[in-house]
Amino acid sequence: MAFRKLLLAMLISLPASQALATGEIQNLITDADSKRLQDYDSTRETALKEAKAGGAAGDVAELEKLIARAPVAFDGFDMTGNWQCRTIKAGGLSPLVVYSWFKCRVTDDGSGWTLEKISGSQRTKGRFFTDSDKRLTYLGSFFVAGDTPKKYSSGPESDQVGYTFRTGSNEWRIEFPAPHYESKLDILEFRR
Repeated sequence: MAFRKLLLAMLISLPASQALATGEIQNLITDADSKRLQDYDSTRETALKEAKAGGAAGDVAELEKLIARAPVAFDGFDMTGNWQCRTIKAGGLSPLVVYSWFKCRVTDDGSGWTLEKISGSQRTKGRFFTDSDKRLTYLGSFFVAGDTPKKYSSGPESDQVGYTFRTGSNEWRIEFPAPHYESKLDILEFRR
């Protein structure tokens, strides 16, 4: 555990591009997902404009409340345990869809945090990698309830990539730019 904290401190002290350039994630991330992260800011901006312009007033208020929460450092934060989670789909086929709350679980196998959405029809399973003190990168696999999740890098229909932001003592979110299905930006929101 002490080694992991030392390694995390070393990664946090590096500029984000340096941490990614020398980290394990560079050996795992697909070219397509690297491109999605490169285009994250413009994709997010377009998706949020569409959502705010065409979404129902109550859903837009929920979205604005969520994205207004400023990121805080992950230092000292323990993600492990059970969480309520919900997906918000912005832009694309429908301007804005806010789903109900489901169940997610984060575990730590000693090599890092792993997420699994454990209820609802659309699921995800994947790992987190340090990008900076206020942002993690998530590499995961989309799957449907009842199916076995595929290994990350199995193809564009299942591969997922996103940036993870902690926004409070018991809340965080993952933003998935340009997901394969339906929307331009998916946000998976978490609360205890």
